[in-house]
Amino acid sequence: MKLYNFFRSGTSHRLRIALNLKGLAYDYLPVSLPREEHLQADYQALNPQGLVPALVDDEGQVLIQTPAILEWLEERHPQPPLLPADPAGRARVRALAAIVGCDVHPLNNRRVLEQLRRDAGYDEARIKAWCGSWISAGFDAIEALLAGGPPGRFCHGDTPTLADAYLVPQVESARRFGVPLDRWPRIVAVDAACARLDAFAQAVPAVQPDAG
Repeated sequence: MKLYNFFRSGTSHRLRIALNLKGLAYDYLPVSLPREEHLQADYQALNPQGLVPALVDDEGQVLIQTPAILEWLEERHPQPPLLPADPAGRARVRALAAIVGCDVHPLNNRRVLEQLRRDAGYDEARIKAWCGSWISAGFDAIEALLAGGPPGRFCHGDTPTLADAYLVPQVESARRFGVPLDRWPRIVAVDAACARLDAFAQAVPAVQPDAG
């Protein structure tokens, strides 16, 4: 498989985690967002939306959008599972993931922040405040859901799931935007438990080939 991604992209980060948890090897192909390589014709021929990541499977099929790719991975490579076996557990994990993927990350996305800088004149302090407000709202909800869920080291018990793959990159982003994390001790504990696993440690932005 070939993974077109950018080291600091949260969507790329969560997909790297999932691939690592599944034990799947892939060729890392960097796409620089600051140099706007995602807008070049060769990449847009691969992914017309011009976003990262894109995954090309062993048969040459191009997959885009991390929710779709992660569901494909779960169907095509079901072991180890990243969703619980029971319907209620699966719904809970998907909901936790969606808080990040649908409600927090899109408003902190590079495209949005660039438009705020360009069209609304936001300086970096206002950008950080914008990001912090949406991260905080999402983390408040996740913290409450973690408190009411099954006990364990991760978002849903003692096995990492898609919820952890979504949460950890968002914690990374929160740190980058200077959001203090001490008001969410359960999230911090989950992030620490994940960091002890090779699948997560090998996916962090700082150790990727294009991070230098």
